[in-house]
Amino acid sequence: MCVATLIAMGVNAMLEVRLYLAQRASAAIMAPLVLIHLGVMIYAIQGGIDAAEILERTRGSLFWGVNYGLFVVAVSVHASIGLRNILREWLAVRGTSLSLISWIFFAGLLTAGLRAVAAVVIA
Repeated sequence: MCVATLIAMGVNAMLEVRLYLAQRASAAIMAPLVLIHLGVMIYAIQGGIDAAEILERTRGSLFWGVNYGLFVVAVSVHASIGLRNILREWLAVRGTSLSLISWIFFAGLLTAGLRAVAAVVIA
């Protein structure tokens, strides 16, 4: 949607610009992290590595903790903004409800993701 349409709908145009930029920035962060993950997984499975061996390599690793932690934060931001846009454009959810649903979704993704990272990295 163009900015004029959003303003006519009573949407805070500056907020929408910030959310647009945040979603694009999160995508830019996710892209290289996904490539690193895929590259390492392709390399690792060629030797027939199993889950126990993966955990053996990731436990206590600051690199993997930061890598996957950053990925979880970026995905949480990216997905919650995307959900917000879908709710606004397709279901006409507006105002406080829209913000509340987006924040709850963000918090849920972030919590679940960081717990998963902790389970894989913390010894």
